[in-house]
Amino acid sequence: FPVTILPKRFEDLSAWQKARELVNLVYDMTQKEPLARDFGLRDQIQRAAVSVMSNISEGFDRSHRAEKLQFYRIARASAGEVRSLLYILSDRKMAAGHSIQNAQSLADEVGGIIQGLIRSFQNI
Repeated sequence: FPVTILPKRFEDLSAWQKARELVNLVYDMTQKEPLARDFGLRDQIQRAAVSVMSNISEGFDRSHRAEKLQFYRIARASAGEVRSLLYILSDRKMAAGHSIQNAQSLADEVGGIIQGLIRSFQNI
């Protein structure tokens, strides 16, 4: 059987690194008008992005496989929430189109990486 070597720190996970990029991209987008004034939507998309990054790190530091999977699944779902909220930004023209597209691609990529992480723990 091939041996999978897991990183020693959550900061070394590509899922967490990409989630961090997503958080920074979302925060950059939400500092600009008109989104900066829509406190509810701004705060929701920020919380969802932060949830992705935070749940990856929390899952990584959990001891039991079931707990890890639960947190990774929450992270993946939060990435989906970010993608959904980005459609609102697009529909309401609340951010630059290229920024929204970049964030959608990144959120989709993060979700895919997390799905791979989930699969790797399901097979242990």
